Amino acid sequence: MRATAIRLIAALAVAAGLAGCGESVMAPAEEVAARAYTHPGPSSLTLYTVINNRNGSGAHTGLLINGSQRVLWDPAGSFYHPGAPERNDLLYGIAPDIRRVYIDYHARITFRVVEQTVEVPREVADQAIRLAQQAGPVGPARCAISTAQILNALPGLDGMPVSYYPKALMNAFAELPGATARTITDEDADDNHGVIFTRRYAEDPID
Repeated sequence: MRATAIRLIAALAVAAGLAGCGESVMAPAEEVAARAYTHPGPSSLTLYTVINNRNGSGAHTGLLINGSQRVLWDPAGSFYHPGAPERNDLLYGIAPDIRRVYIDYHARITFRVVEQTVEVPREVADQAIRLAQQAGPVGPARCAISTAQILNALPGLDGMPVSYYPKALMNAFAELPGATARTITDEDADDNHGVIFTRRYAEDPID
């Protein structure tokens, strides 16, 4: 069987295996189109892994996809921003300020965030967007495995372990050629969610 056919089957499996697992949220198409954001940087995939500072376990996985537009796959996540309309766990309009709020939402005294980025061809990033559009909504505790299934269906990333464990995916992503990483920490209290929308980020180099 040709490789392209194999990837097509894998893509269909992602959609069939994950659709309908969680609660459906469908922002109006008009709002999604109005909020669409195109980032000037290179096309890329950025994996976010939230790690519990108390026991070192992986707590959540998210995937920022920068292709023809920049979107955020946040499977079974609780993040909400009024400027980022959601359609079944895929958030649109991920401009720099919303990306910063997403990171700050998760990074606090009890959790740190590992951010890993790899550049990919534009067509691969856009394929990842399509797969994420088909995959949600995702049920509880499936953030890592749903993300791994999307990555595994992409050319050049088909060695990703399909695992329920966020750190297993994080460790495999680190082995991708050209992958870069940084760890974000924050001393905010656990109840910081009520104040992050009013914080200023002018000094933060994240874009």
